[in-house]
Amino acid sequence: MEFAENKEFLGKVAVVSGGASGMSLCFAREWTRLGGNIVMSDVNLPALNKCVDEINTAGHGKAVGTECDVRDYGQVVATCKLAYDTFGRIDVVCNFAGGYAPRMLKVDSQKYTEFPDVPIEVFDWGLDVNLKGQFYFCHAATKYMREQNSGLIVNIGSITGVEGDRYGMEYPTAKAGVMYGLTKSVAQFGSSHGIRCVCIAPGPVLTRPEMANMKTLLHRAAEPQEIIDLILFIASEKGQFINGDTILCDGGRAAMPRG
Repeated sequence: MEFAENKEFLGKVAVVSGGASGMSLCFAREWTRLGGNIVMSDVNLPALNKCVDEINTAGHGKAVGTECDVRDYGQVVATCKLAYDTFGRIDVVCNFAGGYAPRMLKVDSQKYTEFPDVPIEVFDWGLDVNLKGQFYFCHAATKYMREQNSGLIVNIGSITGVEGDRYGMEYPTAKAGVMYGLTKSVAQFGSSHGIRCVCIAPGPVLTRPEMANMKTLLHRAAEPQEIIDLILFIASEKGQFINGDTILCDGGRAAMPRG
């Protein structure tokens, strides 16, 4: 999808979590290519700084990087403050940071074979990152958006929030909370302040090669750019009537026959 001709994102300000990789980095590259400015946060500051330098070298919109563990509300608040202090506003927040805790924390599935065997600390990490991290950014960013009477928060759900997971239960639990509780609630609050909130729930996305193994009706996984194009449409003038809902972008996975 091409947005470059109308310059509608020129000078607009976005904030992203998980900015050093994956869909978040893809969004940051595209947003700044279209003339927007961005604050990129990530827990891995050295990797993030390389991404920020790459974007700024391209010479379009400006990128600023900051270290942020989304489990730490103080760091989330500092990230939003940095965006406001640097650019004077926050137009879009994209809550990309997340991950499947057993994979991210390298749980030995041969040792911890079933859900009750997995240490609770693993699930605590997943709930904190995937649910509370997005909640924290919604809470911190809406204070600025309320003052300017405008803004868009894009939460990131997952097809797993619909399907469930018999082992890594924290992931669908957190994602379902974002998709069906947090997003609708923030949209309800935001309706009096010009703030929209939308959740994008992808199916398999080729941010990792293993995603190609997940089945969809289209017989493939999504390219990251396909998710980013949807977010940009929602942020654009043509997407202003989309609010308070979760959009599955899953190649028809949720519609596949069961049994």
